[in-house]
Amino acid sequence: MTIAAGTRFGQYEIVTLLGAGGMGEVYRARDSMLGRDVAIKVLPESVARDSDRLARFEREARVLATLNHPHVGAIYGVEDAGSVIALVLELVEGETLAGKLDGLRGKGLRISQSLSLARQISSALDAAHERGIVHRDLKPANIKVTPDGHVKVPL
Repeated sequence: MTIAAGTRFGQYEIVTLLGAGGMGEVYRARDSMLGRDVAIKVLPESVARDSDRLARFEREARVLATLNHPHVGAIYGVEDAGSVIALVLELVEGETLAGKLDGLRGKGLRISQSLSLARQISSALDAAHERGIVHRDLKPANIKVTPDGHVKVPL
């Protein structure tokens, strides 16, 4: 279900599709109230229509909202637009770790870079695990690296 640019969810206006996967579609959106860009993750219809899965999603969203960590992407809220349920998330600029590795064309990362990224990812996961949150789809394509080399793990 692709959502057209210009579609509104409350104070958020969809700008463009950023990506799609098994856990939904992610869009860049503009928060008209606060004047910032955010990421909107639209849940698949299979989750939105299943009351048990939706209840689990809402519990996880509440737990995620309590997690404040420099290497974990922040959750700002949940939007319920009737047939569409979406997470409002911190928009992390930069590339995925997968993209960064692909861009090196087989050269690999320097050991210092690898260790820095590994420490940041481990720190994010440790903070999540302390709250009972388990990342169900951790892979380089789901880890963002900002232009200044900081990692953000969306949970």
